[in-house]
Amino acid sequence: MAIDFTLTPAQREIQRGAREFAQEVLAPITAAVDEEPDPLTGFQMLKPAYTEACKLGMSWAMLPKEYGGGGLSNVDFVIAAEEIQAVDPGFGTTLLVNGLGLMPVWYYGTEEQKRRFISRATSDASGEFIVGYAASEPPGSPGGTANFDAPAVDGAGMAVTATRDGDEYVLNGRKYWPCNVAGWDMQGANLNLVVVRTDSSVGGTEGLSAIIVERGTPGVTYGMISTSGQRSAPNGEITFDNARVPAENLIEGTAGNGDLLINRNFAWSGPVAGIGAVAIARSAYEAALEFAKTYTAGGPKPIINYQYPGYVLGDVAAKIDAARAYCFKTAHYLDTHDYHGELIGAMNKVLCSEMLFDCVYKCMQVVGVNSLDKKYPFHRWLREAAVFPLYDAGNFGMQRRRVHGVMADPSFDPRAVMNHEFVPFTKEMEGIGTVPGRTK
Repeated sequence: MAIDFTLTPAQREIQRGAREFAQEVLAPITAAVDEEPDPLTGFQMLKPAYTEACKLGMSWAMLPKEYGGGGLSNVDFVIAAEEIQAVDPGFGTTLLVNGLGLMPVWYYGTEEQKRRFISRATSDASGEFIVGYAASEPPGSPGGTANFDAPAVDGAGMAVTATRDGDEYVLNGRKYWPCNVAGWDMQGANLNLVVVRTDSSVGGTEGLSAIIVERGTPGVTYGMISTSGQRSAPNGEITFDNARVPAENLIEGTAGNGDLLINRNFAWSGPVAGIGAVAIARSAYEAALEFAKTYTAGGPKPIINYQYPGYVLGDVAAKIDAARAYCFKTAHYLDTHDYHGELIGAMNKVLCSEMLFDCVYKCMQVVGVNSLDKKYPFHRWLREAAVFPLYDAGNFGMQRRRVHGVMADPSFDPRAVMNHEFVPFTKEMEGIGTVPGRTK
């Protein structure tokens, strides 16, 4: 039975390097970034850390070596991501989004596009190159992103359009919430992968594509969003006003398949978000355990010696360990199924992110009212715990629908994941439970 949770020497080195970076580079500035009221200033405070991450190969670790990336497996990437996100999940998101922006180029691009975009990022020596991924759109009626795969013409929420005009596409509309897109100076990331509607006559399962918008493109403006959690992750907005983008920037295999790209992207990020939840729960657990071993509450011995703290922390530890194992399983599934894991990736993200809130709050109950004292980081961990079920394709907006669509399909084998068998994801599995709209 080929199951062994013992890290290899190489994996231990990855873990050690990521932990040292997190403790020595991120930890000294994390609190200040979290408290900085201006989101752009807070993000800019992390620029030296990002430059160091680039030097260490972390920014492009998930990309193939063939194009200058680190070539880490998904399992290896998850090991590193836990250590970084245990200190700052927002910085982990910034690195993750580099992958969300460029992995689709690897999956669906031509050889020329892979070298033009991926190799350009990985060969940059400035330590500032950053990539955004823009799918989310602002709420409205119709609007938002969760309804993006509704089969009806006006049922889909993806409204940024890209109209072909000769050798260019003309982009119009607005994206809201995407990470990294504004870059370090509100002038744009070096590259932004933008999901656009290239065919407005059909629904989201047919009319979406992905195109690379390069920094400096006229007609594109950016804004920043001030968030309550993951404040170090630069969430922003993009407005396109007749922005002209070369037609050769449309990622070839995504033409009419932007819906499948979105689902595949969020399947890949599932175990990374999942391990982020594990990481924050781990931090809260270790802090609560240390508190319980030193705090007596006026009694004769530390509170760890009493049943309630001991039982609660034991339950929390078990949930963290189980969730970590599920992240490893999901990452391994992606590694062995051509980076497809639309079902297990969604289940992983839902389970771990909803475990997180429960674990953090139980740790706060052990610490008691002292957990509200801002000299402890519980206030930040609680806010981070609230973020995870809502971001990275929200659990109720998109993740559970993907699981639902797969399970409802007549071909679904409920034992496929258990048996480590490939579970296909097709257009026929999309759109289940979406808001109906006008048909063609």
